[in-house]
Amino acid sequence: MNAPSLSMADGWRYGLPGLPLAFAALPLYVHLPHHYASLGVPLATLGGVLLLARAFDALTDPWLGRWLDGVFHAGPTAVLRRAWPVALVLWLGLLGLLFPPAAVRGHLAVWALAVAMVTTLAYSVLVIAHQSWGARLGGDGARQARVAAWREGCTLAGVVVASMLPTLAGWAATLAVLALALPVALLAWGLGPRPVTVPTPPVAVPKGGEWRLPWRRPAFRRLMAVFVLNGLASAMPATLVLFFVADRLQAPEWQGMFLAGYFVAAAAGMPVWLAAVRRVGLARAWLAGMGLSIAVFAWAAVLGPGDGWAFAVVCVLSGLALGADLALPAALLAGVIADAGDRGRHEGAYFGWWNLAAKGNLALAAGLALPALALLGYTPGTRDAGGLQALTVAYAVLPCTIKSLAAWLLWRGWVRRPYPGAARVTSPVAPPV
Repeated sequence: MNAPSLSMADGWRYGLPGLPLAFAALPLYVHLPHHYASLGVPLATLGGVLLLARAFDALTDPWLGRWLDGVFHAGPTAVLRRAWPVALVLWLGLLGLLFPPAAVRGHLAVWALAVAMVTTLAYSVLVIAHQSWGARLGGDGARQARVAAWREGCTLAGVVVASMLPTLAGWAATLAVLALALPVALLAWGLGPRPVTVPTPPVAVPKGGEWRLPWRRPAFRRLMAVFVLNGLASAMPATLVLFFVADRLQAPEWQGMFLAGYFVAAAAGMPVWLAAVRRVGLARAWLAGMGLSIAVFAWAAVLGPGDGWAFAVVCVLSGLALGADLALPAALLAGVIADAGDRGRHEGAYFGWWNLAAKGNLALAAGLALPALALLGYTPGTRDAGGLQALTVAYAVLPCTIKSLAAWLLWRGWVRRPYPGAARVTSPVAPPV
């Protein structure tokens, strides 16, 4: 049975939690290293702390997803009831990380590790619950793309605001805004659309095997291969963009404009990709986004000093392509879940692995790109031609190669539809009349 169309009111109510969660993600994953380095934690120690915290963060996601499936089985109200204390833990954890008490000043590394683990756990619970809720709203590919677009659009808005607010107003004001935004978002979430009820009992799964269930689905394995390669291709430029702007383009004063153009274009481009889904289907629309991204970054490889405006165009067009990466893969995953007969039963398990892959891509990008650049002779601030060429290859050429492989896998495994059920997941639907 098709779910009703998603109204604008339902869309923003469901999507709004993405905004405060972006507030939480930015200090957790971006600002924390610099913050604790400024407090005197040695870089080597800080690196070990972050490695342990992020490994814990990623590896716990499949188990969190399995637990959330049990919570969803008790009904949407049970999910929302648990979201409130988890949100409180998230806010208190950020408060403790950004303003460590004087009593722990001699043990900042231990404090940062312990509090970061608890805080990222709370963050992951809310993110997986929010994603699973969206997948359980049901509907065809176009509806699921709209669901994901509202969620990711609100997330992008949160990223833009959260990237500016700490600099303009400080961390105390940022946490105050978050303290207001979290309950407002949870209230909106509760007033929005509720997941589709599945009246049949859960499919029998061997005891202890719920968290491994997605890997038994060939469609999930194929989609995950595309998602991982595409995510790695996107994570590498994200890791290196500030180095590229400062050293290759020699325009560090333009960094804010480049990033703002990138994220604003991603948000503005969401309707374009939703229209593409209605015309050509999810897989072909995502493939078009990959093609745009490859073409843009191939151009970026030839830029150098004085090409700031040309790179601004690269940022806008690659931001437009990012909109496809944000909205469409999760919609495809929702279709895979439904096609496997797992809708309303095991979304948490799927999105737990999905989030592990996304976080693993960020860690892998940093772990591969930065040491490789060092081996190839690049150091931050260099003007050496060989080092800058290595930076360009790592920033633009290698990601294009990896994304091309992801695009080939998407075309081969989804556009050509070699397995039963893929047509239902990826086919276009008629636009509403």
